Amino acid sequence: MEKINRSFLIKAHTLLAAFILPVAIMFFVTGALYTWGIKGGYETTTQELQLKEPIQGDLTELVTLAKNELKKQDVAMPSGKAKIKKMGSVFQLEWSGSNLNVILAPTFQPLMATLTIEETSWYRQFVQLHKAKGGTPFKVYATAFAVGLLLILISGFILALQLPKLRQLTIVSASLSVVLFIAMVLSS
Repeated sequence: MEKINRSFLIKAHTLLAAFILPVAIMFFVTGALYTWGIKGGYETTTQELQLKEPIQGDLTELVTLAKNELKKQDVAMPSGKAKIKKMGSVFQLEWSGSNLNVILAPTFQPLMATLTIEETSWYRQFVQLHKAKGGTPFKVYATAFAVGLLLILISGFILALQLPKLRQLTIVSASLSVVLFIAMVLSS
């Protein structure tokens, strides 16, 4: 195996690690705490909307209704995608983002719906970003982070393989990691 310039690899590894450290900390903390059920909270308000006609389960219709109501209240639109959630014959619009979730649901009264607005706490906003509920700029940033993290891991692996004292330990460690990963997947 031809050695990659070690000095360049160390410099690239170090600079990339320093650059992605803030977002790495966010993903590590939110991921670890989410695993244990710590998700952050919301400040929730629910109101009834009077309708001119009953709402159907049409995504475009429900998003338009939600947008109009949010504009009336001077509330920003959620940054994520809206979707219809169906539970048997019942449906509701769920539109989530990093700062805000909106739920629009019909009621048993045909000319009334409920609009629920959930404003995220500062910590829940990070969880929402972790769950890809942010806008396109953060999704691009998160993808760049994932690529950067992969490059850091690959460069660290190559650096370790280039050192004769660490080569065997690195190969054993990587092999055990693969076995452990497979065991954890199969046991879950």
